[in-house]
Amino acid sequence: MIRRVKGQKIKLEGFNNLTKSLSFNIYDICYARSRESQIEYLEYIDEEYNSERLEAITAEVTRIIDARLVQVSTQDYEPRGASVVALLNDEVADAPVINKTSPGVVGHLDKSHITMHTYPEYDRATGIATFRVDIDISTCGTISPLKALHYLFDSFDSDVIIIDYRVRGFTRDRKGRKHFIDHDVSSIQDYIDDDFLDSYTAYDVNVIGDHNFHTKMRKRDLIFDDYLFGKESEEPQAAEQKRILKLLDTEIQELFECKNLDRRDLFL
Repeated sequence: MIRRVKGQKIKLEGFNNLTKSLSFNIYDICYARSRESQIEYLEYIDEEYNSERLEAITAEVTRIIDARLVQVSTQDYEPRGASVVALLNDEVADAPVINKTSPGVVGHLDKSHITMHTYPEYDRATGIATFRVDIDISTCGTISPLKALHYLFDSFDSDVIIIDYRVRGFTRDRKGRKHFIDHDVSSIQDYIDDDFLDSYTAYDVNVIGDHNFHTKMRKRDLIFDDYLFGKESEEPQAAEQKRILKLLDTEIQELFECKNLDRRDLFL
């Protein structure tokens, strides 16, 4: 088995024991001022991203990273939200039959897993509605979760994206020397298309020596009509448009910075 580390080929002794973990939150924001619109938004999200849809996304991620599904567990929650847990195999010659477990039960772990959880909510005071999906992909062996980044971006509307990627453990070559990473990476942004990045403000906090990478991204330019939901789609006056855009931008910036900002001039 041959892998590349910083331009050098290595021959491994047995199985690749490195664990590569990709974990991120994707936030979608909209403005739904009325109570009716807020409920309508939650119902839309609950239907659009139910467990069946998440399971289909999980299956496609598995295909993209060249893994095999071993077992899948799904759950729809009351009143809102859904979860999927999938167990994976690495490079199996013949794909096993997918056995669905009952909700909330996770079966035999082979080498890797994917989890997805959704969290829709809204703020009655401001009319801001937020949908968050948490995604964790952990693999070992030769497969890399970074290959699935763009498919996942395309699967969800994303105003804020917070990503962590970490390579853990070690694998040993035939001379007994340990290797703590088996691919070149200095930033998660290296695996994101420039055309996609151009729409976002992004920065990194990386500890390269520890193979620990963190990237935050937020939409740079907000198009007013893209953020209205329900009755709010009726065009408000220019001054109100400006206030709503400022409200949306503040919400996005708070999620981006993970802290509360001054909102005193944004309430009706």
